[in-house]
Amino acid sequence: MSHADERVTGYFIDWDGNVRRTDDPGGDYRCEIDRAARYVGVTTKSGTLVHEATFYRDLDALARAGIKACVVAGSHPWGKCNDF
Repeated sequence: MSHADERVTGYFIDWDGNVRRTDDPGGDYRCEIDRAARYVGVTTKSGTLVHEATFYRDLDALARAGIKACVVAGSHPWGKCNDF
């Protein structure tokens, strides 16, 4: 797996249904990416896995998958468990 800061960029769907960039996931999280498996593991700085998602290399790949969601910036907050 590689980290997003190693120039592997793409998109994934967060737990709120938003599209996020792997190189700017926000929430002080980082992304570990396995392009061959189309996998994104979202982790804390200490390495705790908090979310798993499908890796999409570009917005066209999301559209081909039929996903119609908003792309949000890293500054957009992630939902918390007490939000539900």
